[in-house]
Amino acid sequence: MSGHAMTIGAGSRHAVPLDGELGDAARRAVGGKGRAVAAMASLGLPVPPAFCVTSDWSDDDPAALVDHLWQDVLDGLKVLEERTGRTFGAGPRTLLLSVRSSGDTSMPGMLETVLNVGVDDAVVEALGKEYSVAFAEDTRERFRRGYRRAVGVEAPGQPLAQLRGAVEAVASSWSSSRVDAYRAHRGLERGGIAILLQAMVFGNLDAQSGTGVLFTRDPATGASTPFGEWLPAAQGDDVVSGTSDCEPLSAMRDRLPAAYDELVDAGARLEKLGADVQDVEFTVEAGKLWLLQSRVAQRSPRAALRLALTFRDEGLVDDAEVIERVTPEQLATILAVRSAPSGPPLATGAAACPGIASGLVCTTSDDAIAAADAGHDVILVRPTTSPDDVAGIMAANGVVTEVGGASSHAAIVARELGIPAVVGCGVGLTASLAGLTITVDGDAGEVRAGESALSESVLSPELSRFTDIVRAAVPDVVGDLQAMHRAARSARR
Repeated sequence: MSGHAMTIGAGSRHAVPLDGELGDAARRAVGGKGRAVAAMASLGLPVPPAFCVTSDWSDDDPAALVDHLWQDVLDGLKVLEERTGRTFGAGPRTLLLSVRSSGDTSMPGMLETVLNVGVDDAVVEALGKEYSVAFAEDTRERFRRGYRRAVGVEAPGQPLAQLRGAVEAVASSWSSSRVDAYRAHRGLERGGIAILLQAMVFGNLDAQSGTGVLFTRDPATGASTPFGEWLPAAQGDDVVSGTSDCEPLSAMRDRLPAAYDELVDAGARLEKLGADVQDVEFTVEAGKLWLLQSRVAQRSPRAALRLALTFRDEGLVDDAEVIERVTPEQLATILAVRSAPSGPPLATGAAACPGIASGLVCTTSDDAIAAADAGHDVILVRPTTSPDDVAGIMAANGVVTEVGGASSHAAIVARELGIPAVVGCGVGLTASLAGLTITVDGDAGEVRAGESALSESVLSPELSRFTDIVRAAVPDVVGDLQAMHRAARSARR
């Protein structure tokens, strides 16, 4: 892909290129994902060319917005064609697009994404000639499946019609019921949204390709070692959706050592730039690494405490920022120590978010919401979760899934909400646990029969250090740690 700067025509009101440093107005407009893509490009990291259609129109009717901004989309598309040397909707070197949201506040898995946009019969033939027939057919099927899920109808045959439908679906998702519920639960403002259009790179191309997620440090435990998952011959949706059991990043290191080393080095640079743990989505196409997104990683409550202290020790944050990085909700979870029931586990899986919680097993989100409304503690158990399960996860004390790993939708949302999660426990578990009262042990990665019990809180070395930092910030405040912590956070505002 060409390395020269992206310039979109002067008449383009809403399209912002993401190929380097952004001005203040553009930074505000393009959302978190757009800022991250531009930041990665400015560091000289390998990022597929991209542009954003900005957020100043996001509260309007989605169909009317597409009409209003369509020329801006076409202008940006022409620049992507120039940058890549490829043509959208035609061969012999065809360009496919990913269409994603870029809200100002990260809402992992909430808003729509459509990949592989721009596939018709001629494009499939061109892809087959350039790469392989099997890859071309797999890509077309992936597009059709993803478009049907995001838009709710079968994909049109014409590439520009596909693009319009994808842009409208992403815009519409900003006002969906699941996003409204999530926003209300997290106390988020509606704000604006940008739509990010980016040249596709293909993790499903061949045996030297794949996709995955790198966490620059462990988001579950807070350990200062790279952590993540890798899925060969796949695309990003396969990882995040939780429909596939991924391999650890060590498998990528063994298979593609040069790409792995480049990935870890890029993660370290991004972490230093952001002074926080990064969640980096990436694709490897025929052995070449491409970075798609980087954002501050969601983390468990215990990891939040440990990482805040680690970054202080490394000189990246001060005491005031340590206090800010542990929320009152996370501190309450850390202090509420519970012990799991004895006996053999009913199931084991990946410990996606630490902590222990008990409740009645509900196997649908609707049942979980109804049971919680009736006053029951609930554990949501699903084959896997999707954005449609967010309300059910928010109603639950813990989450268990049959498939998926630490980068799956269930794991990411559980860490953000601070509830225990065990994922990838095996097919058939949902039916066998339905109606039981169970305990989720997110520390051990186990599911046990019965209820957990409160146990005496132990002042860990990390919690002891944190207590000293909080007490020093508000020496005149009398009360327990939680009271002092609230006072210290209020003093900063």
